[in-house]
Amino acid sequence: MSVLFSPFRLRSQTFRNRIFVSPMCQYSSIDGFPTAWHLVHLGSRAVGGAGLVMMEATAVSPEGRISPGDQGLWSDAHAEALKPIVHFIKSQGAAAAIQIAHAGRKGSTDAPWRGGHALSPAEGGWPVLGPSPVAFAPGYPEPRPCRDEDIKRVISDFACATRRAHAAGFDVLELHMAHGYLLHEFLSPLANRREDRYGGSLENRLRLPLEVTEAVREAWPETKPLFVRVSTTDWSDGGWDIEQSVILAREMKKRGVDLVDCSSGGMVADAKIPAGPGYQTPFATRIRAEADIPVGAVGLITDPLQAEQIVRTGLADCVFLGRELLRDPYWPLHAARALHGDCAWPAQYDRARP
Repeated sequence: MSVLFSPFRLRSQTFRNRIFVSPMCQYSSIDGFPTAWHLVHLGSRAVGGAGLVMMEATAVSPEGRISPGDQGLWSDAHAEALKPIVHFIKSQGAAAAIQIAHAGRKGSTDAPWRGGHALSPAEGGWPVLGPSPVAFAPGYPEPRPCRDEDIKRVISDFACATRRAHAAGFDVLELHMAHGYLLHEFLSPLANRREDRYGGSLENRLRLPLEVTEAVREAWPETKPLFVRVSTTDWSDGGWDIEQSVILAREMKKRGVDLVDCSSGGMVADAKIPAGPGYQTPFATRIRAEADIPVGAVGLITDPLQAEQIVRTGLADCVFLGRELLRDPYWPLHAARALHGDCAWPAQYDRARP
């Protein structure tokens, strides 16, 4: 029996298999609203057999967007617009998930295929927030340091977006604490130079991410799983690292987080990342063992046997696939054949089943 295609249960949610679609920004929303692109993009992965389909990083406020094309969840109208997508994902047997985020100092940029440059006010850009006045990289704006009222609003925005995600019908919520965005910025000494209760010591740098976690868990139904994506290391001297990530995972578990989605990087533009097949999986394994919490492995997982080995040997509880599922939305169906696993084909496609 394939472990990759065995059910996986967290709280009241049972996933049909352990292949999860990573949240991947599409930069194709209009004023934060989804388009037909999102229905086709996410729906195709649900049809393709994934156990969970997660919507891209979704901004909790307009200024929390990475780009003007980001998906948003700062109004009830946004939640209403997401309902048809959620319904379709679930109708195909997949769990519907959404990642909520605030871009922080990496906001107000153009789409990657247009160069990803920082946008001026004339181009539709906006002022960005951060823990400290430290720009992400040359050419990026210097963020305005968060004041107490900004911090309170960020916490409130995450809680409000959480309630809207529930209203839209999502089964799983993920908090984005990775890739150099606002909550990760507060964690990392490379971006956080504060001297108040939100900066300096590890305890202080953990404070805002944990306050957000508490507010979100309170707003999210007890029966529904809560995930957190973390960058387990900044890949840069003096930055956030795996040792601190283990401590964060332990604290998040105490606050009702059900799974840690283990990524890395994104804090600094010049990080030297030794990317290779499964290169981030050891971080997931260490957090699973030392924090005693379920984890997902992500990063250059492309082969069915590789994915099977990760979950079969306990390196992680599930795998998140990104680019591989962009290349092939039906990867789970093909993997099931290779691993002799059980993955139902849509009735409309059954005539093509090998």
